[in-house]
Amino acid sequence: MDHLSSSQINLFLLCGLKYRYQYVEKRPKPFRPSALAFGGALHSTISWLHKQEMEGRKVPPDLVLRIFDADWYSQKTDMEIRYKENEHELGMIILAKQMLQLFLEEPRKPVKGTEVPFTVPLINPRTKENLGITLEGFFDVIEADDTIVEYKTSATTISQSDVDNHLQLTAYGYVFEQLFRKPAKGFRIVNFVKNKKPKIVTTETSRTGANYEAFFFLVKEVLKAIKVGTFHPRPGYWCKDCEYRDVCPLWKTSIVRQKTEPEGALANGG
Repeated sequence: MDHLSSSQINLFLLCGLKYRYQYVEKRPKPFRPSALAFGGALHSTISWLHKQEMEGRKVPPDLVLRIFDADWYSQKTDMEIRYKENEHELGMIILAKQMLQLFLEEPRKPVKGTEVPFTVPLINPRTKENLGITLEGFFDVIEADDTIVEYKTSATTISQSDVDNHLQLTAYGYVFEQLFRKPAKGFRIVNFVKNKKPKIVTTETSRTGANYEAFFFLVKEVLKAIKVGTFHPRPGYWCKDCEYRDVCPLWKTSIVRQKTEPEGALANGG
């Protein structure tokens, strides 16, 4: 193993067994959950819009919606999208376009980077201990004033507490300081809430050196567990949409099925 990403770390913490299936055994996924397809297409469209605006182009709203159609189509070309009960493709497309129209109506700050890739060493910011692997990933958006922005889709509003403890934002802040030798100006999650009447909720947060030390400690412990092959299953509401549930020994038990009701805003995060 030569690198980790914040999504890998999150997955390991969510369910070690799913991490093993996906990243160690590299089992193919038989379907894509609708929430991932929805979030992926929305992210791609907004990233495209930011790139156009960074180049000084004024984009008409109807073109943004057509780009979403193309991004949605790409989500289903290589894999079946599996919908939840009472979900269907047309309804999700309409919901996404309503969200994009809301997004286009809101004032946007200048952006200097979108889907920006990074690779940095994992080093304790205080002791300088080096884990010998890198952290890799992408910034969703870096605004012109060095504010880091992350877009999320969810079934209910993400709480301030969840934003304050959001692992991905902490990873982004750590990476930003590694790359630019200065702290990010701030952090923001733009939450696309998939209600019957969709809304966008923006929440600000901050990070300190103590957050980055705690992040390093967490990554170090996750890495230890991965290296010794400790992949504990963790049943919960996420099992219901898991791509590997049909091969998971725990899915067939009543204990797991009792834990499949949503518990919080991140149940359908994208």
